[in-house]
Amino acid sequence: MERIRTMVRKWGNSLGVILPREVVEKEKLREGLEISIAITPKNTTTVGELFDLSEKMRLPKLKKSTEKIMKELDAQLWPE
Repeated sequence: MERIRTMVRKWGNSLGVILPREVVEKEKLREGLEISIAITPKNTTTVGELFDLSEKMRLPKLKKSTEKIMKELDAQLWPE
């Protein structure tokens, strides 16, 4: 199975995609052959993209460390 990226284009009153020659030859595609196409819209977000976004945002440092916050919570929940 070949995986490619291509653009949807206007074709008369319809929309269509053009398959690269290399894919057509490799997969031995011909006119009239039924194929299956999986569609993944561009407006989806992957986990990797979320990590990239978080690095770009450079969130401000917290005033308290996680360790200090946990100690304060422990003291409130389980006073000695």
